[in-house]
Amino acid sequence: MQPTPPPLDSYVESWTPGPVTDEDPLPTGPVAALSAVLDLPGPVAKAGDPLPPLWHWLYFLGWPAGRDLGADGHPLDGHFLPPVPQRQRMWAGGRCEIARPLRLGEPAERISSLGAVAAKRGRTGEMLFVTERREFRQRGRVCLVEEQDIVYRSGRTAGQYHPAALDASAFPRPDSPWQLPLHPDPALLFRFSALTANAHRIHYDAPYCRDEEGYPGVVVHGPLLALLMLELPRRHAPDRPVRSLSYRLRRPVFAGEHLVACGTPAGGAAELHVATHREDRHATAEVTFA
Repeated sequence: MQPTPPPLDSYVESWTPGPVTDEDPLPTGPVAALSAVLDLPGPVAKAGDPLPPLWHWLYFLGWPAGRDLGADGHPLDGHFLPPVPQRQRMWAGGRCEIARPLRLGEPAERISSLGAVAAKRGRTGEMLFVTERREFRQRGRVCLVEEQDIVYRSGRTAGQYHPAALDASAFPRPDSPWQLPLHPDPALLFRFSALTANAHRIHYDAPYCRDEEGYPGVVVHGPLLALLMLELPRRHAPDRPVRSLSYRLRRPVFAGEHLVACGTPAGGAAELHVATHREDRHATAEVTFA
């Protein structure tokens, strides 16, 4: 009989990484590139314009050397990566408060710090929830404050909750007033990985997805689903700035599946979600307007 592994919180009892400050000039190139990836008619912003909500994910990127990546493509070490053995990482969701939007082409500062750390037990075993807080400033003023919730496991888990095969011919049939369809293919996901410095192999390596992670195909990025949901108020309510947002990533979507980002406005807020033919809420979000 194998010994029972120690609880995950035992690995982080003395783990107290301090704050880190980074700078970025916020050049226009990444915004133009993501606009092209999303097949928009032109860049969504030019120098001096406000950056749409969550598009700051194109900036302050880290590029570790190839030798510093693990077998899954994630960095082996990092300031806010907990010292968990055989670490498996998943993005669970987050929140963002926007006092004023970041302006494209103006230097910005990001101060990252560790928030809450909590171990929980779910249906697939023990999980460690780590919240990273990020404060973004321009010209000495706080523009937005973001929290990201990342879930870590020790070791691999089987993909028993994923479909055995994918149906690329089925379409979701939502009835929401705001809708944005997308048919993500491997090329789109590869380009999004490059724009966000994401080397995780589940987004471009189909054999690895099936053989190592238990997925039926290449996985659509959680951040891409969140960005698609936020495209709805940007396109349908362009005169109503988003003041706050929260999002949760629930179930993966796979390349080749047809998805629709859906939204329903209600007063000073809107409810958003991502649907496929398999499930109505792969991801959910809530926004409030200024």
